[in-house]
Amino acid sequence: MTQVLDPEKLINLYCKGYFPMADSATSSKIKFYKPNNRFIIPIKEFHVPKRLLIDYKKKGYEYKIDAEFKNVIFQCSLPRKNHEDTWINNTIINSYINLHKLDIAHSIECWSKKKLIGGLYGVHLGKCFFGESMFSTISNASKFCLLYLIAILIKNNFLLLDSQFYNKHLTQFGAYEISDKEYQKKLNVSLQNRAEFNNKISYEESIEILQSLTQIS
Repeated sequence: MTQVLDPEKLINLYCKGYFPMADSATSSKIKFYKPNNRFIIPIKEFHVPKRLLIDYKKKGYEYKIDAEFKNVIFQCSLPRKNHEDTWINNTIINSYINLHKLDIAHSIECWSKKKLIGGLYGVHLGKCFFGESMFSTISNASKFCLLYLIAILIKNNFLLLDSQFYNKHLTQFGAYEISDKEYQKKLNVSLQNRAEFNNKISYEESIEILQSLTQIS
């Protein structure tokens, strides 16, 4: 029988700066991490690569929230190219499906001709979004989801986008590391009030928001 993490305990741990990961896809062991340094993606100071924004506008893909959350997390659990394993096991999958049912975990999805080609999922508490994982079957589809996510977070006045561990692929967006002490301060502030996440914005509005950012090159 697949284990499921207690939702209340999971939420409380997120509020204290912890997040869960499995040792591997086949392992039943779950560990909770609180890194000494935390990787943050800026929201209002988000850096939009000019070439990526051009492609985002040109492709004209459809973007959805929570249309196929289960499918997104399943796709994220599959091993990546040049990676033999993943940290998302069945316990993680079912635990976040539970959080999704509680309107706490959400997915951003990129669709082309009624086919899911990319997505990301994460946890929403207060004015913070904790990014968990992303996938794409077509080049840049997951990055396009990140652009759409940023537009949603700006529109709804989010304060913090947590990306957990350092990832060199995200530095192009202005992501940076901060100490755990500084992270906890930012997290505490972002948890004081709640922002709406499900206020979907149109694709056209997301472009307007992204173009309004000053950090474009």
